[in-house]
Amino acid sequence: MDAQTEPEVLQFLNSKGLRPVSVKVSKSIDLGSANLFSQSITISDKVFLTRYLALMLKSGTDLFKAIDVLINDFDKPVLKALLSEVRSNLEKGNQFYIVFAKYPKYFSPVFVNLIKAGEASGSLPEVLNNLSMSLNKDKELQNKITAALVYPIILLAMTFLMIIGLVTFAIPKIANVFSNSGVQPPAFSRIVFATGLFLNANAIIVFPLMAFLAVGVWYFLAKTYSGKKFISFMSSRLPVIKDVTKQLALQRFTSTFGSLMKAGLPIINSLEITADAVGSEKLEKSLRNISREGITKGLTIGEAFRREPAFPLVVTNLISVSEKAGHIEDVLKILASFYEEEVDNAIKILVAFIEPALLLVIGVLIGTIAISVIVPVYQLVGGI
Repeated sequence: MDAQTEPEVLQFLNSKGLRPVSVKVSKSIDLGSANLFSQSITISDKVFLTRYLALMLKSGTDLFKAIDVLINDFDKPVLKALLSEVRSNLEKGNQFYIVFAKYPKYFSPVFVNLIKAGEASGSLPEVLNNLSMSLNKDKELQNKITAALVYPIILLAMTFLMIIGLVTFAIPKIANVFSNSGVQPPAFSRIVFATGLFLNANAIIVFPLMAFLAVGVWYFLAKTYSGKKFISFMSSRLPVIKDVTKQLALQRFTSTFGSLMKAGLPIINSLEITADAVGSEKLEKSLRNISREGITKGLTIGEAFRREPAFPLVVTNLISVSEKAGHIEDVLKILASFYEEEVDNAIKILVAFIEPALLLVIGVLIGTIAISVIVPVYQLVGGI
């Protein structure tokens, strides 16, 4: 019974012959309108959820009791709300995966379909355990990529602020000295001086505008479909970065496809779900071709993969051989581990490339500013 007000609760309890000592109205939380900062479900939350559900189910705890324990253990209101909804849904006779499917913002099709397959096959504890390990590996990869980018981003931001400070506050004073001396600086020096004078005179307008543009660019790249497509396009073509994205896409493919196959999903469903999760436009197109132009037309998995040049030969050959031997899931698991190591190596190469490249760019920018000042100084000294 879902009562909305205190009188409704009292009326319901009285009808059952119950006399409550007190009634406390609990606040419900709308998962769909969860706040970005305080109500988001992180990958760590999903690891905890799947790991402990798997442990409790393996120990013989029934699903209702396991969910009750997690509701009490979780501190985040959004997770309590989610699990309460799951429990209510189960009490109505619905399947376990249904509630997760309602929130694609937090739970991917891979997550939902693995739980659905595990529930249907009676292997939910094993599926949840595998899902927990897969999510944990995704988390570790994210942490490695983030750690690799933190130093370059901080270095770039500090350099940008330093250059803006120099150009806005120091350069105008130097420009005024030359303006009063009557010496005509070189063209590139005049450009730097004019930029500094403009920024200094219009700082109240320019800096808020720059901040607004920065937020706009971030929102476009991080939150919009077009921005994400642009990042995907650039990351698949830029030197060094394209190696990281390629290895990462292959790792996602082997890990996701292997997990779905092991959970017992039909091959075509597995390919379509993997295509959505792989994060590479090239591999996504190839996987859809394999599903729609290969498997559905009677080709074997190996034959369909061999027709797609987007996949390395080692992958297509191993898939073809393992399909005949009947252990394709095991081979995909091995390939996923292999590509995890390849991603690690690609990230190390990326970091080794980015740091000196950034230092070179920073040196050129600071050197340009320095030369724009030093050359006119020599002119001024020579004129004296």
